[in-house]
Amino acid sequence: MISVAPIAPPLLIGEKRVVLRNITWQGYQQLLKILGDKRAATLIFDRGTLEITSPLEEHEFSARLIERLIQILVVELGLKIKTMGSTTLDRSDLERGAEPDNAYYIQNQPLVAGRTVDLATDPPPDLVVEVDITHTDIDKPALYASMGVPEFWRYNGREWRIYKLENDEYLEVSVSPTFPILPKSKLYEFLAAAQLDEVEAEVNLRNWVREMAQSN
Repeated sequence: MISVAPIAPPLLIGEKRVVLRNITWQGYQQLLKILGDKRAATLIFDRGTLEITSPLEEHEFSARLIERLIQILVVELGLKIKTMGSTTLDRSDLERGAEPDNAYYIQNQPLVAGRTVDLATDPPPDLVVEVDITHTDIDKPALYASMGVPEFWRYNGREWRIYKLENDEYLEVSVSPTFPILPKSKLYEFLAAAQLDEVEAEVNLRNWVREMAQSN
């Protein structure tokens, strides 16, 4: 009898990354100024380690569609939102800074509505989303937990992980505290459908959310 080894899933490539080490906080801040806001790459800094990420198609598709999913949920559930996108979240006291794929104020939207956020006095975003399809040297759960972000989503191209902040550390949970009606399977279904037809996928998701909201 001939045994056949299982076929490994294809390697996904979603980003190009460059890692620099032994960078000072001042050096990181200077680099942010030099590069400016109009750039494709994002920067994340963690106590001396600087990672520069250039997103590719797989990354951007997932990040933008997850953002669309969140917007649909917020609208259909009658919530409020302030979208931060990849706005730089700097904490000099922690020597940590990040430009996440998506960040949002939802529960705390009334506290920051209509003005520029200042993390020195304002709370951190309620929800941060990172798409990391290729390996990253930054411990992002530890970074966002140190900033006090209540909920952190991470998607690697195949699996969606949800983290809830408890006692200054993240606990992985199966359901989003912000959107408890949303099972993980629905995100996977939405992303798969959007690969073929984004408009139809959005219509079907919106109808599903409305049905769930009415039934609850």
